[in-house]
This record gives sequence, structure tokens and C-alpha cells, in this order.
Amino acid sequence: MPVTLRLELFPADLDRTVDFWTRALGFTLERDERTAAVPYVALRRDAVLLGAARRDAVAPDALRRPPTGVEIVLDVDDLDAERARIVGAGFRLEADAADQPWGLRDLRLLDPDGHYVRVTAR
Repeated sequence: MPVTLRLELFPADLDRTVDFWTRALGFTLERDERTAAVPYVALRRDAVLLGAARRDAVAPDALRRPPTGVEIVLDVDDLDAERARIVGAGFRLEADAADQPWGLRDLRLLDPDGHYVRVTAR
């Protein structure tokens, strides 16, 4: 039986989360319950599903970054097109597209709540 992966994030501001993941990274808003008693959204891009449930911030953003946090990695066919979308939407890169010593080319950025996102060429 195949396995899929869904990530659940707990941002302080769902509007900023939706804006970032849709405009910067090309996700679509699949479920929008921002006005519910427990605010929640689901975002999708291809087979990647990202859920976000609003919670008050409980830790500094720096704790979400490696080596203590999680690195969210998106493998893409056209890294240059992804970079153009991110920068064109006004988001700042933490590290611009570069060839890495281990043979991959990638770029890095942070979502509004400090989650570390790496976009890597396949």
C-alpha cells in the first residue's frame, strides 16, 4: 500500500501562512476554515498536502530551524522558475540558488513562522 506524507504546521497567523505557501511556493488552498472555532487550512501542491492549525506562538522562530527544527524540502523540476516565483512575489531568500557540495542545487527560505524550507532541483 503506498504511503503519502502530510505536514501539519501550527502558525500564529493563518492569513500570512496561506499567502506565503500559495504565492511563494505555488500551493492551492484546498480547505479554508479560518473562521472556525479551531481555525485550520489545508494547502496542496501535487501530492504534497500541508495542514495548518492556528496556535499562539510558543517558541522563538529560531527553534524551528535546523539543527533543532525540521527542514521542509520540496523537490522541483525547474528551480529557476521556482526562484522567480518566490522573488517575484516579494519574499526574501535565506540562501539563493546554489550548487551544493553533495551534488544538488537548491535555495532556502523561511515561512512567516520561521519554518525552514529548502527548494531543490530534482
